[in-house]
Amino acid sequence: MIEASLYVHIPFCLESKCDYCDFYSVPIKSDDSRIEAYIDTLLLEGKKLFEEYKPLYIPTVYIGGGTPSILNSKRISRLLTGLNETIARYSSSPPIEITVEANPESLDEAFLEIIAKHGVNRLSLGVQTFHQPSRDAVSRKGQIKNILKNLKLAGEYFPGNISADLISGLPLQTPETLLEDIATLMSFKPAHVSLYSLTLDKALKIPVPLNPDELWIIGRDALKKAGLKQYEVSNFCLPGKECLHNIRYWQSETWLGLGPGASGTVIGEGRSFRYTFPNDFESWNDPINEELDSLTLIKDILLMGFRYIEGPKPTLDINRLIPKTIDAWREKGLIRKNKNALTEEGLLFLNTFLVEAFIELEKSYSV
Repeated sequence: MIEASLYVHIPFCLESKCDYCDFYSVPIKSDDSRIEAYIDTLLLEGKKLFEEYKPLYIPTVYIGGGTPSILNSKRISRLLTGLNETIARYSSSPPIEITVEANPESLDEAFLEIIAKHGVNRLSLGVQTFHQPSRDAVSRKGQIKNILKNLKLAGEYFPGNISADLISGLPLQTPETLLEDIATLMSFKPAHVSLYSLTLDKALKIPVPLNPDELWIIGRDALKKAGLKQYEVSNFCLPGKECLHNIRYWQSETWLGLGPGASGTVIGEGRSFRYTFPNDFESWNDPINEELDSLTLIKDILLMGFRYIEGPKPTLDINRLIPKTIDAWREKGLIRKNKNALTEEGLLFLNTFLVEAFIELEKSYSV
C-alpha cells in the first residue's frame, strides 16, 4: 500500500448522548476506568493494523467520535504519542493534517496545549447552535457562556485552523436564530464551517417554523456572505482551508479506520474492499470484510465524488459510464461547463442526480 489516511474513533460521550447523533458512542463518566483500557486496546490494534497494511505514507489523521475531548490531557497525550510512534515506523514523513474533534463546552487549556504539542494542526468543534432552547430540545449539554469562552481559547491555540459544526433544522430554530448562530460563530474567525441539515424524527413533535431545506439555504447564503466558499454539500471554508482528510473520502482514496464502528476502505488495482469494526467498544477488534465489485466501487465513487465541488476522481470516465445523465443535467445548467461536477445549485439536488445516475449505470451493467 502506497498511502492511506487514518481515522480513529473515540466512542464516548460525557454522561449522555445527543438525540440527533447517529455515530456509535456510549455515554460514560470521565473517570471511568474503561476509557484507559480502551486506549490500551486502540494503540495495540493500531499497531496490528499498520503491520497488516504497511502504508508507506499517512497524509492525514482524523480523531473523531463520540467526544475525543473526554479523554483529558493525560489520555490524549498517551493516545497521540502512541499513534505518532506507530505512524513514524511506516510513514516516510509526518502527516500534513492531523484533526481532533472536540466539544467546546468540555475543552480546557491543558487539552489544547497537549494536542498542539503532539502535532495536531486542525481542531474541529461541535458547536451545533448557541440557541439554548434548541440545545435543550435535543439533549445537547453545555452552557453558552462556557462555549463562548472556550471558542476564544481554542482560537488562541489554533489560529486560522478552527473548524466548527452548525446544524440547521433543529427544534425551536428560526431563520433569525440560525443567522445569529452564524454571526456569533464568525466573530471567532473560523477557517472552516460545516452546516448540516437535520431531519427531525416526527415522533419528537417539536415544530421547526420553516421548511428545513429553505432554512439550510438561508444558512448557506449567510456563510457565503461571510466570506466562506462552499466546496462540498455541507462544507464551507476560507481559501486553502479545506479539510484534506475529508477530501480523501470524497475522492475515494484509501483510508484505514480504527475503533468500534469505524470502517476502512482499501482501493487497489486488483482488489478493493471495505472492513467495518463492530459497534462494541469492549469487543470490537474482529472486523467484517466486504469485497467491492466494480459496480459497487463505481457507485461509491459517484456517491462520494459528486458531493465534492470538483466532482469524482478524474481517473473515472464519467462520460462513458453515465453519459445521458451528465448531458441532461448539463443542459439544465446543474453540471459545471468544463468539469463533471455539480454546480452550487446542482448540489441541492444531489440525491435526485444520484438516483438517475445509478439507474443508467445499472442498465449498462445489465446488458
